[in-house]
Amino acid sequence: MRTDSMTGDRIPSERYVLGIGAANIDMMGRSGLPLVMEDSNPGIIGTSVGGVTHNVCANAARLGLEVKLITALGSDIHAGEIRRDCLEMGIDPSHSMVVPDHGSSVYLSLHNDMGEMALAVSDMRVLQHLSVDFLKKKQEIIAGAGAIMMDTGLPEDVLLYVTQTYGERIPIFVDPVSCTYARKLSGSLAGYHTIKPNRFELEELTGMSLSGGLESACGHLIDRGTARVVVSLGRDGSFSLDRTGTAVRVRGEPLDSIANATGAGDAFMGGLLYASVHGLPPEETLLFASGVARLALLHSHTINPNVTVQAAWDEVEKGRLRAETLCLQQQG
Repeated sequence: MRTDSMTGDRIPSERYVLGIGAANIDMMGRSGLPLVMEDSNPGIIGTSVGGVTHNVCANAARLGLEVKLITALGSDIHAGEIRRDCLEMGIDPSHSMVVPDHGSSVYLSLHNDMGEMALAVSDMRVLQHLSVDFLKKKQEIIAGAGAIMMDTGLPEDVLLYVTQTYGERIPIFVDPVSCTYARKLSGSLAGYHTIKPNRFELEELTGMSLSGGLESACGHLIDRGTARVVVSLGRDGSFSLDRTGTAVRVRGEPLDSIANATGAGDAFMGGLLYASVHGLPPEETLLFASGVARLALLHSHTINPNVTVQAAWDEVEKGRLRAETLCLQQQG
């Protein structure tokens, strides 16, 4: 058993993590030279299985957690690829929905010669078929989870149903995914344990400029009901604020080179899930998640196959990551 540091709830650590959200085929192109828009850029193109929730689940599985996934798959060849990949990653996809006569989700991204994403298009229409009625048939699976991870590619009524039904007794994590999808979190955030935006998504969620301070923007979200906000800040590290008023800032040495920036945020969330299941304190939670994210940046694949708990802590040391804690006035 472990105790959640913010809610005081006792949650068995042997419970599995459940992802509810996107799993898709990723098609990524990386230019060999600085990108020239509206022109053909010589480079490398590759395909893999991705999707925010899938990627988070894959990282969580590599960290040793038992993981199940509920997603919506089409009836095309890509659905078989996604299932096979999940099983190879240690993810159980058997409770997913299959939508007849529909294609599976596809995510197309374009990266510059430094590996940083310049543009992306996502076709996640099949995920809109994942309904409340379908999830009601999966009550036993959902209720048995030790933590739930969702992304905002899901229909709004699904996000609301899961948080209202299970949020009081199961920690629910959500990734806003993008500024566009983040708008689905514009109302009450009650039922969410952790929201993980980047700086742009945080501004979209709050309508506030970060020039006023991270604490103020994150406090706005906590006032709306979430227990914790964790912000990924790229080269500037990361920041978290919870409803107890505990703020943590992690900084370190930026990496000299980045192999692929696509999966860093998903790896970071996988680290947060691991920390939650194992009851790590706020400082260790943010340090560990940052270490997992750095591992993702070091590998050309979206999911670094070398992710382990020890490798994440080793990266914390290599990057000289340090956590600074500030106890602010208690939120809410």
